[in-house]
Amino acid sequence: MRSWKGRNVWSLLGWIGGVAFVSAPLSSLAREAPDPVRVMIVGVSHMANPGHDLHNMTHDDVLAPRRQAEIEAVTEQIARFGPNKVAIEMAKDAADAQYASYLDGSLAPSRSERVQLGFRLAKRVRSRSIFGIDADGDFPFAPVKAYAEAHGMKAMLDEQDAAIERDLAEESRILATGSIGAELRYLNNAARLSKDNAWYRTALFVGSGDVQPGADLLSAWYRRNLLICAKLLQVSRPGDRIVVFFGAGHAFLLRQCVSETPGFVLVEPNDYLR
Repeated sequence: MRSWKGRNVWSLLGWIGGVAFVSAPLSSLAREAPDPVRVMIVGVSHMANPGHDLHNMTHDDVLAPRRQAEIEAVTEQIARFGPNKVAIEMAKDAADAQYASYLDGSLAPSRSERVQLGFRLAKRVRSRSIFGIDADGDFPFAPVKAYAEAHGMKAMLDEQDAAIERDLAEESRILATGSIGAELRYLNNAARLSKDNAWYRTALFVGSGDVQPGADLLSAWYRRNLLICAKLLQVSRPGDRIVVFFGAGHAFLLRQCVSETPGFVLVEPNDYLR
């Protein structure tokens, strides 16, 4: 018969063996966990001045030598992140065709931020592909404005509009006295993005009962941004490092989508932009 001491030795060995048996699969699972997808959302203004938004920033000529040097500097700074994919605010087919022309030198000079920032960075990191992830969507602002004016809420919308115009004036001042890099740092400040998104929450006050134009507007806006984010997630692979150039108005919701998605890590552009 084994002694009491012997029985405890065998029990201890059995316990250690059990721990090893259990921990080995867990450690294997840990080693096999996929690398996270790291995503940098860079909110931008529309450099070609298309004038498609309710409030529009006016750029000077980004093809001028001074601005080209600034854009080149921005490209080098973001390239330090080490991206292997670049996504832009453009439909997939159009992006594919134009990027192919850009690479072979046949694309006409363009002031668009999609070309100046997106195509340029993709070429800089030797990517043979660009990812157009834009999605169509309505922006039913007219019913919001009509309801507000008919129900004594016009002053509230006017106040929000004035705040946006002040923001654009500050962006214009930064661009006039500084560089495109400085403008991008301003646009991508996390606190400013949160404040900018507050306009959409204000829209929820516009409506009553079953008539909710503000909620309709917000639903349409969220739907478009969720479609954009879905396309981003669907082209990603474990370990990717992706830079996304999109209108700054989209940045808050795209950042939220990335940061709340398991397996994705949000990277701050202002950690790279000087």
